[in-house]
Amino acid sequence: MKRDLAEIRQLHRHKAGGLQPLAAALGPELVNFFKQSIDKRHTKLSKIAEAWTNLVPALLCEHCALESYTRGTLTVMVDTSSHLYEIKQVLLAGLEKQLLFACKGAGLRKITLRPGRWYDQNSDNHRHPRFNKV
Repeated sequence: MKRDLAEIRQLHRHKAGGLQPLAAALGPELVNFFKQSIDKRHTKLSKIAEAWTNLVPALLCEHCALESYTRGTLTVMVDTSSHLYEIKQVLLAGLEKQLLFACKGAGLRKITLRPGRWYDQNSDNHRHPRFNKV
């Protein structure tokens, strides 16, 4: 009995000595990451999206999607070549200068258009957003 108790104490000391100190809580790190990365980008992109929605004609706006915003360049995806041409003409007619001026605080310097679809269209002509598979 005494021997069993001694072994238990020895095992307890062995196990207790091998414990590592607890790491810092993950919550504050995630909050810092959110404030530095996501919140800053969201603020800039939301200003740009609001200006885009207000200045681009509604008929053209429904045929395009803001794809990305990096290093002052906004990339806009347009679903058909005819709408791509129309948006390009509207931008050249002065809308691009208006957008750049309205989004100067967000750092917008250039607008790039590219063809592509961000949705799948079914037989009922309803658009369903398509998400990239990772």
